[in-house]
Amino acid sequence: MSDLYVVATIPAKPGSEDTVREGLSSLAAESRKEEGCVSYELFESAAQPGTFVTVEVWANQEAVDAHMKSPHFQSAVAVFGEHLAGAPAIHPLKPVS
Repeated sequence: MSDLYVVATIPAKPGSEDTVREGLSSLAAESRKEEGCVSYELFESAAQPGTFVTVEVWANQEAVDAHMKSPHFQSAVAVFGEHLAGAPAIHPLKPVS
């Protein structure tokens, strides 16, 4: 079975960029420790500062599901959720060929 790639874009409210950046940085660090996490990278858009992007690689869908239910994920959402300008857009990816 091949790895599952997921990209998420997370828009911060103006003035809340630091809060979201810190929350996502902590989330990324904890997520990298999860079973089934192959890689978890966090970026901020150079074209649209305050828009954060995660590029994630998971062993399988079960690992993604466990991640979404993990205490550190739920805590992160609770801490910085009100600082988002909109809902995160989560994109599971599939190869084109």
